[in-house]
Amino acid sequence: MKKKLLSALLVAAMAVSTLAGCGSSTTETPAADTTTEAADTTEAADTTDDAAAADTTEAASGDVVNINIYRASYNVAQPDSAEVKAVQDAINEYIADKINVQVTINDIPSGEYADKANLALANNEINLLWTASWMGTIGTNDLYKANAAYDITDLLPGTTLYSAMPESIWTASRYDGKDLFVPVYKEAYEGYDLKFPEGYATEFGLDTASIKELKDLEPYLEWCKTEKGLKYPYLAGKTPMFFRYYIDKYDFFDGANSLFAVDRATDTVVNPTLTQDYIDFCTLMCEWGEKGYISEDEVTKTTSDSEAQSQNWGVNWWTCVPGDESNSESRDMQEEVFVEGFTGKYAHSTTTLGSCFAITANSTEEQAKACIDFLGLLYTDNTVANLYTYGIQDVDYTLDADGKVVQNNEKYGHSAWESTSVVPLTLCAGEPDDKVQIYQDMNGQAKASCAAGFRFNVAPVEAQYAACTNVFDQYGFVLELGGYAAADVESIITEYNAALDEAGYQDVLAEFSKQYEDWKASK
Repeated sequence: MKKKLLSALLVAAMAVSTLAGCGSSTTETPAADTTTEAADTTEAADTTDDAAAADTTEAASGDVVNINIYRASYNVAQPDSAEVKAVQDAINEYIADKINVQVTINDIPSGEYADKANLALANNEINLLWTASWMGTIGTNDLYKANAAYDITDLLPGTTLYSAMPESIWTASRYDGKDLFVPVYKEAYEGYDLKFPEGYATEFGLDTASIKELKDLEPYLEWCKTEKGLKYPYLAGKTPMFFRYYIDKYDFFDGANSLFAVDRATDTVVNPTLTQDYIDFCTLMCEWGEKGYISEDEVTKTTSDSEAQSQNWGVNWWTCVPGDESNSESRDMQEEVFVEGFTGKYAHSTTTLGSCFAITANSTEEQAKACIDFLGLLYTDNTVANLYTYGIQDVDYTLDADGKVVQNNEKYGHSAWESTSVVPLTLCAGEPDDKVQIYQDMNGQAKASCAAGFRFNVAPVEAQYAACTNVFDQYGFVLELGGYAAADVESIITEYNAALDEAGYQDVLAEFSKQYEDWKASK
């Protein structure tokens, strides 16, 4: 009964999402818009501005080029359009005497971002697009397959942007040897933590260091449910987690879901959904669903993206980054959290693209150069980085006694991970003074994954791959978020794999294996 109910709810939720996307309006600023009038200049910043004033590509015509930017808002559920415009105007005023570029910023609620950005992309209304390797429908793989990203390989050398990051970061980010994406310079590895509100963990007496496997959380989850009445004892945030929690055993090089992986022990491509690990994980998740540790909101995709900012959860997953606790507190506005490492850290083909920008293929060369110029400032100039990330000082954030940022995230506010390089930003309250050095050190400590550098070309089996992804959404998503009866998990996985095979899974698996073996032989 629960299986049927949740399947129906999921279909309904997806239908609502689709309708919302189709009915959304987009900014009507043409992607090709240019103007010859520069805004007034302002006083230069006193930090990294000299570096940012280095040579840029500059539009050959000398005219000011307007670029249309789309970005997702995670910290503010509904960005205030007037405040976004104020931030945009402040940026344009500041950069007017530095580069021949003006920007139009579209700040989209994260839950609506994929639909609205895809629609705007189809209408040629975007020049600079924020994206990520893990995003659905508008991620780096999607843009690559659609030839929607501008090849900036020949435009980058000698620019401020290119020199703003180590060569190794650019190398790891390439597709077919081409620069199609601009990574946000942050942690260049993948790893996952468990995050706990300090108040709840302390009240319960939880020893976070003793959590070695997910099942160890159960006494705490039961307490969160029965004693505290939390709606989300375990908050997944609509995120299936097998391909994250199990990266110590598998390299999920596709970076999209749990359908394909390299087994680290054998260095071969396998079907993870047929492993005992997958059975055990899905069984545990479904047991948690039955016990009320996982809300049905997760399966129906109705959990709010800003839920982590509430006090209504007991444990949440967190992407491993230097300064985990302070980063989490800043992004999710938690006063205090405990963050405990759960997996190892691995550098592989998608880790540098966990947050990045794409210049759209519909842009002219002049617009592409303008985007590079703007990103060069964004990645090196303290004033531009602060405005784009935090907003306007004394309106969207203040500085504490130590000169560190305290955000209010009421009308405008973003985090470093989805905005700019960690290097030029003013630190947030609670962040260590040596944050940049910590990032550089931790990037150097990550283990090189067995499949690092391998990228799968889906073209030979594109139709089958898309069909398998749809099957994952029907079965895998629900399994990994506890939407079935625990007693039915093994039979559902059998049914799941039968549906995958019908969709052409074996063709995709064989192609993955062939390409991986060929890649190994070519090294």
